Formats: sequence, structure tokens, C-alpha cells
Amino acid sequence: MVENQHVYLIVFLAFLALMLVVGILISRKVKSGEDFLMGGRRLSSFLLIGTTVATLVGTGSSMGAVQFAYSNGWAGALYGIGGAVGILALLFLFGDVRKYHFMTYSEELSYYFGASKLIKGLTSILLYIASIGWLGAHVLGGSLYLSWITGLDPVTAKICTAVGFAGFTIIGGYLSVVITDTIQGFILFFGFILLTVLSLVKIGGYSTISDNLPHDMVSFLGTQHMGWIPAISLIVVIAVGVLATPSYRQRIYSSKDASTIRKGFIVSGILFAIFSLFPSIAGMAARILNPDIETGYAFPYLATEVFPLWVGAIVLVSGLSATMSSGSSDFIAAVTILLRDVYQIFMGKPPKKENMIPYSRISLVLTIILAFVLTLGSNNIIDYISNFISTVMSGLFVAAVLGKFWPRANWQGGLASIISGSFISFIVLINDSLLSFWGNPILPSLVGAFTFGIVVSLITPENRVTKEEALRRLDEERSVLEGGTSTSSKAL
Repeated sequence: MVENQHVYLIVFLAFLALMLVVGILISRKVKSGEDFLMGGRRLSSFLLIGTTVATLVGTGSSMGAVQFAYSNGWAGALYGIGGAVGILALLFLFGDVRKYHFMTYSEELSYYFGASKLIKGLTSILLYIASIGWLGAHVLGGSLYLSWITGLDPVTAKICTAVGFAGFTIIGGYLSVVITDTIQGFILFFGFILLTVLSLVKIGGYSTISDNLPHDMVSFLGTQHMGWIPAISLIVVIAVGVLATPSYRQRIYSSKDASTIRKGFIVSGILFAIFSLFPSIAGMAARILNPDIETGYAFPYLATEVFPLWVGAIVLVSGLSATMSSGSSDFIAAVTILLRDVYQIFMGKPPKKENMIPYSRISLVLTIILAFVLTLGSNNIIDYISNFISTVMSGLFVAAVLGKFWPRANWQGGLASIISGSFISFIVLINDSLLSFWGNPILPSLVGAFTFGIVVSLITPENRVTKEEALRRLDEERSVLEGGTSTSSKAL
């Protein structure tokens, strides 16, 4: 049993109170639905770097990576490398879409396929589910940690974590998320650097890791322990997660301009690659200190049983910062998709401008409840994230690449990519031998999605809707939410 549990609970509540205060202060600047959901589309480079790094350093790449390194050595850094590759690839492939004034990823996908209502409708539902899934991963990771250090039962810990995400986001909206992300980014970097340094001091230096762990665990990125194919699969699955997750696309749509995006994503990718070293070292140090704990508790074990109370309190806030910064980003992205796209499927038109803020807050409550329910049957962060991305996100990523860069792509091919990616992923997941060989389903899922997308596009009629016409149609829809006529078509 962890000592001083009441102290850690007080620290947790104080941290939440601080985030709520920030949300309340920011809410005074929210005047419209676009302010609430997009931050007025004026993010600076500083805020973009802060929110992107904090979102990248989420539950999986912090607490999950410590857990993974405890079992697999330097393979714990694969998550960070995958994230860095993903954010740089996102800049290279899709950083220029800021000029089109999109609000959601499903809107962007629809544009690539002639403003197809079917593509937008289907992908909006899938992306909303995906955002709930990501949010669920953060609730899961934060609750495992909170349960260990405070003594709360797992369900209560999940409720507390979910409420923590909900509070400042519901109050202040997207800008509140961005600013609290930036604050939390500084906290989590400081906390994990402190944890890494103290862990190395505790075990007697890095040479102790090399001398006491099996050689395969301390091999290059743990590839001798995991195998090259599973290691590459993990890097790719995390990169695809970044490339197809709505919250990262929302960073593009809400930034001030293309230069801001370029600077912000390059710096964020470099910082995240550096960060990946810290949880890996901490996880291996935890294994040396106590090789018998359950892997999921490697991070809280270091925070609460190895070091003094003040260190545990700092690390506690750092872990919660990693979880909450990523969770809140997926939270607000999910609601933007729900109101911009999913709402229109069932109501025939987007909500009116004057209803956007109250509808947004109601939707946030609904979304956090759904994410909480989704976590009730899972307890492993890395498996949850890897399998989820492979099944839901791979086809969406392929559809975006084909739609943007291949003129012959049509909505039928895009639909084939989305369906085949999920189907192939499911086949791998239910076959133990295939799953053991690949590590996760992402590589066969991507190959299948590209193959089916190309073949179906070639055997079906060519898309006749021009890019200009597709953008004009989307502009007309968006003008209802923004209270005026959009001018993004002029960018073409």
C-alpha cells in the first residue's frame, strides 16, 4: 500500500482546481462557436508547440512507455520515435491544408473525394468513435495511475480522471485546452527529466542498466527483444495514429498560418524524440529496483515508493499533465466533429451559430460519458492504443493520402480503403500466429487499404467534381456555423 495516499489525493485535486481556474479565465474570451471549438484560428508558434508536444506526450508515451520499457527495455522509446515521425510526416503531407479553412478531418476527407456526403458522413462517425477511443486511452492510463497512488478503486479513479478532463474543457473550450496543454507541457517535461535523473542516481548510473538487464533489452531500441517486424509495426502504428487522429489535424486548422505550422511541428517533433528517452530509462531503472511488480504499475511505483514525498508529488502532477493534455485535445476534437459533421447527418443541417456554445458543452458531457464506458473492459494502455489505431485509423490515413495525391482516386476507392483497413486489422487481431508475427495489425492493414483503394478506384467511374467545386460546397455548409460566407475557396 502506498504511503501518504491522502497527500497525493490533495495534490491531484489542487492540480484540477488550477486547471479549472485557467478554464474560467479563458472562457471570458469565448464569444462564438468558432472561438469555443477552434480558438479563433489564431494559434501562435509558441502555443502550437506547447499544445502539440503536450498532446504527443500522452498516456502511452509517458506512463505507457515506462510500462513498456519495464518489460522490453529500450523498445520503450519506440512510441516516442513513432510520434516524432508522425508529426513530421503530417507537416510534410498535410501541413498546407490550413488555407482551406477546414474545421474537421472528415470535412477534409470529403474535399478530397468531391465533397462526397457519404465519405463525410461515414468518416465523421468513425472519427468521432476514434476520438472517443483516444480519450478512453487517456482516461484508462490516468485512472490506473490515480488508483495506485491514492487507493481509489479502479472505477472511482476512472470517474475522477474523466471529470478532470471534462471540467476546464467544458468551461473554456479549445483555447482553454491549448493554454492548459502548454502549462502541462512544461510540467511534464520537468517531471520526467527529474524522474529519469533520480532513477539513474538511485541505481548507480546507466552502466547498471547495461550490466543488470538482459542484452536483448538494452540492444538498439530493444529490437533483439521484440524482433524487427514488431518494432517497426509499433513505430508505424503510432505514426499513423498521429497522421489520422483528428486532434492533430485540428492543430493545423486552428493555427495562425502555414509558417506557424511549419515551425511548430518541426520543433515539436524534435522535442518529442528527445523526450522518448526519459520514460525508457525510468522503466528500465524500475525493473532493476523491483523486477517483481506488475508492469502496469512501474511508473507509479517509482513515483510513490522509491523517492521522497515531494518527488512523488512532482511526478504525480507530471503524469497527470501528460494524460490530461492529450485527453483534453481529443475531447474537444471529438465534439467539433460531432457538431460540424455528425449532427448534420441526423438533422440535415449544422446547428445555428447562436446554439454552438451550449450545444458544444452538452456534447462534451455526452462524449466523456461514452469514453468512460469504453474503458471499463480494458487495463493495458499500449495494447489498447495499438489495436485501436490499426482497426479504426489505418484506412482513414490511406484514404487521405490517395485522395490528396492521386488524381484518379474516387469516393468508392476511399470507402474501400476505410473498410478493408479495418477488416484486415480485425483478421490479424483474431489470429494469434499473425498477431505474434506482426506485433500489431498496422502493416498488413495499410498494405490492404492501399491495394483495395487503388483497385476499386480504377474499376469505378472517375470523380468529376473539381477541387474548386468541392471546396465551394463545403464553404456553404460551414458558413452556417460561422455566421457568414467563407472565403477559403479563394485560396485555390
